Amino acid sequence: MITLPIVETTRSPNGRQRLPEWLRVNLPAGGAQASFNGTHSTVAENQLHTVCEEARCPNIHDCWARGTATFMIAGKECTRGCRFCSVETLKQPPPLETDEPERLADAVERMSLAHVVITVVNRDDLPDGGADHYKRCVTAVKRRLPGTTVELLSSDLDGNHAALTHLLNEIPLAVFAHNVECVPRLDKLVRDPRASFAQSLEVLRQAKQLRPDLWTKSSLMVGLGETDMEVTESMQALRTVGVELLTLGQYLAPGKPGTRYLPVDRFVHPDQFESWKNAALAMGFLGVASGPLVRSSYRAGLLMEAAQQAQLAQT
Repeated sequence: MITLPIVETTRSPNGRQRLPEWLRVNLPAGGAQASFNGTHSTVAENQLHTVCEEARCPNIHDCWARGTATFMIAGKECTRGCRFCSVETLKQPPPLETDEPERLADAVERMSLAHVVITVVNRDDLPDGGADHYKRCVTAVKRRLPGTTVELLSSDLDGNHAALTHLLNEIPLAVFAHNVECVPRLDKLVRDPRASFAQSLEVLRQAKQLRPDLWTKSSLMVGLGETDMEVTESMQALRTVGVELLTLGQYLAPGKPGTRYLPVDRFVHPDQFESWKNAALAMGFLGVASGPLVRSSYRAGLLMEAAQQAQLAQT
């Protein structure tokens, strides 16, 4: 058994948590900065939202400089209030925008994306949880760009099996993703009361049954108070429902910890992320991204390609 270093949170004189060296990112320059600006312009001109901005992702400069972005549809307000997320919470968000599917397709076409990730806000105010709108957005992109692969990072649709069935029926997807977010023990601390590890796991199980041809994917955050063993057990639970793609990353509070955002419990060393990656591959996951700055949509196209190559190697 290898003993890996434990990195405790430390604070600067002003009381803020200090980030370890491996969590510091470089800003783009030169051509990368030009690509970043181009991505920003495309998103703004099409009046779209991105999870990169709304969730204050630490990888925004890296991804946007590469000309990639994770689009967030169905509005920029969520009906849930998870304590790790910076997206604004509203009980009754504005109505869905009927032209959003075509505006999304326009942006993807202008950016010439080979693989696009579409994520959503929870819409518990809608009878179908937004499923039909999500489907129309995916379909619009594929109709415009048949060669682009699409990944949908879906909500749990409040456990509505009929809505999930409608969403997945003949939808032109490559990857269906839904995040369990944290280990089961921390559900009540981390996630909105309407969400749970068990419900998320059931959504992933049903998705694989409804569309066995799709890759299924999920994500875990660490640094919220879980143990290393709980992470391993959660990965195993995801494998039992057929999930093939997995991401693991360090939780970072999107704002000052206080009434809403949870503080970081620990900064996990990169060596531990590598250990989890090896354990996940041994469990049978075909694509694993594991590291301090990894997020659920980080370099998603490359992760899907890695899984495809691993599957070919097995056959």
